[in-house]
Formats: sequence, structure tokens, C-alpha cells
Amino acid sequence: MNTPYQDAQRVGQTAVRTTILDHAIELLVTEGPAALTMRRIATGIGASTKVLYTMFGGKEGLADALYREGFARLRRAQQRVPGRADDPLAHLNDLRDAYRAHALAEPAYYRVMFEQAVPGYRPSTEALNEAETAFDTSVAAVQACIDAGVFRPGDAYEISKLFWAAAHGAVSLEIAGHFPPDSAARRYDALLAAVGQTFLAAEQGQRQERPRAQGQGLA
Repeated sequence: MNTPYQDAQRVGQTAVRTTILDHAIELLVTEGPAALTMRRIATGIGASTKVLYTMFGGKEGLADALYREGFARLRRAQQRVPGRADDPLAHLNDLRDAYRAHALAEPAYYRVMFEQAVPGYRPSTEALNEAETAFDTSVAAVQACIDAGVFRPGDAYEISKLFWAAAHGAVSLEIAGHFPPDSAARRYDALLAAVGQTFLAAEQGQRQERPRAQGQGLA
């Protein structure tokens, strides 16, 4: 029977990297940071430690790869959301929903990205810059709302950051169990709607009576 490493080898280096990172995340979640050693990871997937050291350089490099992978997956999740040229606010709503869905689907990566799940790891400037690109789609969506007159004129980047802060706060509380399932989605919607109301153009604000068209958006 093939090991996970052997199966990944047949697909290619990208699959090998994903197999290593996913097993590392599993160890981190199930056994804690102390289990995140090159030997434990290598043993778990049926590879040699040399493979891991060659690919990541060491534990710090592995932690950096986990951080970057988390943001890369978030970026892809955002990019998969279909655009709505005729309704930019609906597109922003869709991105908002995709952010929460992705975070809940991959909470371990979310913790590495935002909660310092690997003690002592601090992202490099390069890693932080790469992480920033995960929100390019959302910044563009906010700009589209401004251009369409849905939002009043403003800095799309800064507005996007405020949406992100709200979304992240609500999702983090949900992942940590402070927002139970029967109220988490409702609270998430209400918070993002309240933030979005701040940026609506005056004429839009007067017309907003539909439950999901109150400026709900995502960073």
C-alpha cells in the first residue's frame, strides 16, 4: 500500500507540498505545537526528513509555508466567486459569504494565519505582502460599489480593511465557539450590514429596506 507521500509524488511537487502542509496542520490541531516537528510530519506521510528540510529548510520555513498556504487558499476562494457587473453590492455580499464559508471549512489554517498558532513564528515582510494580495478581489469589489454610486466616494482599500476587521472578528468568535451555530450567521450578517451602512451613498441609504442589501460586504 502506498504512503501519502508516494501517492503525492505521482502527481507532482505541488501535491507533495500540499500533502506535507495538510499533515502538519492536522498534527498542529490534534496534538498541539509540540507535535509540529519535521520527524513527526515525515513519519506521518511516509517520507524522509530530508524531503522536508529540502523543501522548507526547517520548522521556521514550514511555519512560513503554512501561513502563506492559508492566505493562498483564501485568495483562491475569493477569486472563485463569480463577478456581478450589474450588481456590485451583491458581488460584495457574495465575497463576504465566501470569506466566512472558507474560514469555517479550514479553521486550522485560519488560526495559523491570524492567531499565532505556531509559537514564536512571526511572518516576514515578504509573507505579509503576499498575504495582502488575498484581499485584492474584495478591494476591487468595494471600488466597483463606489464607481456605481452604491457607496459614496472613498478609499476602497481602507473601506475594505474595515469590512475585513468586522468579518474577521465575527468569524474568529464563531470558530472559538463564542457564537453558537444558531446565531453565528445572523450576527455575522448584522455586523457586516451595520458597517456597510456607513459607506452607502445617501440616496442608497434611503432605499435600503431589503434584508441583504444594506451595505453588507467583505474586506
